[in-house]
Amino acid sequence: MSKDARTAETRRRLMDGAIDTIRAHGISGVSARSIATTAGVNQALIFYHFGSVDELLGTACLTSTKARVEAYRDRFATVSDLRALLNLGRALQQEERAAGNVTVLAQMLAGAQGDPKLAEATRTALDLWVAEIELVLRRILAASPVGELADPAGLARAVAASFIGVELWAAADPQGAEDGLAALEQLAVLAEVVDNLGPVARRALKAKLRGVRQ
Repeated sequence: MSKDARTAETRRRLMDGAIDTIRAHGISGVSARSIATTAGVNQALIFYHFGSVDELLGTACLTSTKARVEAYRDRFATVSDLRALLNLGRALQQEERAAGNVTVLAQMLAGAQGDPKLAEATRTALDLWVAEIELVLRRILAASPVGELADPAGLARAVAASFIGVELWAAADPQGAEDGLAALEQLAVLAEVVDNLGPVARRALKAKLRGVRQ
């Protein structure tokens, strides 16, 4: 194995070890020693390859998220309306929870509260999901009467924040979280009703929305 290949392999093991350590012990249980033990390497390699534990955590989180977003990209591309987007969100949520990735996200968010480096890394990782959602919203809103007045970027963050919040809520109140998702689905039905309005009603709605924004 070449030197470059060995370096890449060591970095991969360290990043995988960091993610696995968060899943198993939470952010409070993460240290150079615990990561190195999980990865099966000398802890000095963390500082050699990443400089600090925070840098390793940030890189691992971003690398893992990129891989997850890429895995879902084709499914995002098939979404044609808001209801389908919410259905995909539900499926994604269940799959990510089963894989332990929701736990990682929750722990990174917890760590971000008091650590600017972790906050920056977590925000960057979340932005990858937001970007995919925004692409879908721009596509499906283009044919909607409210499309020209909507803010896809802001809506994408609202959708992402809603699913994250519901997932964290579910740990304490599963039924409450389910009720929250049901409310989002009601909004999808409302959007379908708006899309089916006749031309006169559409013009009236656009005029009303313009008035609200002014």
